[in-house]
Amino acid sequence: MSRTSTRSPEGTPQTAQHDESVLSHGLKQRHLSMIALGGVIGAGLFVGSGVGIAAAGPAIVLLFAGTGALVMLIMRMLGEMSAARPSTGSFSVHAEEELGSWAGATSGWMYWLMLCAGVAAEATAAGTIMHSWVPFVPAYGWVAVFMVFFCASNLTAVKNFGEFEFWFSAVKVTAIVAFLVLGVLGILGVFGDAPGASHLTGHGGFFPTGAAGLAAGLLTTISGFAGLETVTIAAAESDHPSRNVARAVRTAVWRIAVFYIGSMAVVVTLVPWNNPKVATDGPYVTVLDRLGIPGVGTIMQIVVLVALLSAMNANIYGSSRMAYSLVGRGQGPRFLAKVTRGVPAAAVVASCLFGFAAVIAGIVWPTTVFAWLLNIAGCSVLVVWTIVCLTQLRMRRRLERETPDLLLVRMWAFPYLTWLALAAIFGVFAVMAGSSDGRQQLLGTAVVAAALAGAGHLKQRRDRRAAAEA
Repeated sequence: MSRTSTRSPEGTPQTAQHDESVLSHGLKQRHLSMIALGGVIGAGLFVGSGVGIAAAGPAIVLLFAGTGALVMLIMRMLGEMSAARPSTGSFSVHAEEELGSWAGATSGWMYWLMLCAGVAAEATAAGTIMHSWVPFVPAYGWVAVFMVFFCASNLTAVKNFGEFEFWFSAVKVTAIVAFLVLGVLGILGVFGDAPGASHLTGHGGFFPTGAAGLAAGLLTTISGFAGLETVTIAAAESDHPSRNVARAVRTAVWRIAVFYIGSMAVVVTLVPWNNPKVATDGPYVTVLDRLGIPGVGTIMQIVVLVALLSAMNANIYGSSRMAYSLVGRGQGPRFLAKVTRGVPAAAVVASCLFGFAAVIAGIVWPTTVFAWLLNIAGCSVLVVWTIVCLTQLRMRRRLERETPDLLLVRMWAFPYLTWLALAAIFGVFAVMAGSSDGRQQLLGTAVVAAALAGAGHLKQRRDRRAAAEA
């Protein structure tokens, strides 16, 4: 295996023991574009957003606007760094080079944990839907089928992952566009009386639950955007990594606004926010039922199932590539770096096994082990975004000084918007600290982050000592 030269956090050259070029490059521009697009349309939008609406009322539109703006800034930073230096480890590699091994290990393994926990949650939800259709097969049986299928598909050529995500995303995008069109027609009175602003100003007003509701809704909206970063990981396995990731990030930004903010505005305009069906059946089913669309329940169950399977597929892919990159940089067990036919087979299997173990934990210890895992996973994305901001601040200045031609994508209004994003993230931490559930998430996440950062720091000291003795 060839050696590549990278730069240590201190600015001195060091030798990387891992060449990511052994992975195949089977993804095309259309795959990346749909991965970026489909990544913002998950089960959290179709179902989880109902919990946010029930918590914050019509003000959920403002929460999604604010959270969406933060995500746009994070994606722009990721696009800048990934277009300049594409890598399978994406932000974890950049963090290690700019900040140190502690930052690479913390962001990388916390992201891996978040994705694997997501695999478990999505597989469980998908199994529940299938069991409602085919009741003689238990839900855990369907979970096993999905886990085996997507593990097997991710063990084959990466283009198969790309094709699955392309068509999964096509279904989700079609569903969202159709919903927005029908919703606008409903607001205009095509399907009955036009609601006007009655649902926005009535039922307690635009802020019916006050600051407490906004805080609860904020946590829901944040978790709905987790996983968007996968497109910058996938870019390294495309035919033209720098060019493709630049295009994918640019198109993803404005679509976040259209799909999330637009659909939430349609929901709270057409139905009362305190309609119990919004949280139980989901906001999309509730709206389509109000418009009199036949077969709405089955239609949305199919769309939600596709969203869940898409997220499973993407999370297995993203977690396996992140694990592969981490162990290749000495941040984990070396056997996970094994590559078979251009695919990190050992990392795929390990990520699937962890996800399946989490499913079992959800069955055996649903309120202890599984709840603890989900709490940490829910807060992990904020830790990752924090490190992304800090990395981009350093990397951008170094690129401008050394290789400005690599800046194919530039962060807007640098460094002011980067600092603004960082301040917003700390603001979310502060909001979480104000609630008992949020404090539990913060505590569990802090323990894991501290352990990972400590391990990474020890490796960093060993590397320095070895370099000094060489």
